[in-house]
Amino acid sequence: MNFKVIQVYADGDPLTVVNNLSTFVFSLIRAIGMIILGFGIVQLGLSLKSHDPSQRANGFLTVAGGIVITFAKEILNIITG
Repeated sequence: MNFKVIQVYADGDPLTVVNNLSTFVFSLIRAIGMIILGFGIVQLGLSLKSHDPSQRANGFLTVAGGIVITFAKEILNIITG
C-alpha cells in the first residue's frame, strides 16, 4: 500500500474561523427558535378555538421558549456585556 501525505495549512486568522463558526451555530439556533415560535403560535391559536386552558398554557410557554431561543445571541451579549 502506498499512502500519500497531504499537508493542509490553515488560511487566515484562527479567531476569524471561530467567529464564523459561532455565527453559523447561532444562525442555526435562531432558525430552530423561529420554528418553535411558529409552532407555539399555532398551538396558542388552536387552544383559543377549543377553549382548552392547559393547551393555552402550553402554547404560551412554547411561544416564550421560542422567543428566548430566537434571541439567544442577543441575550448572551446583554448578559456578558
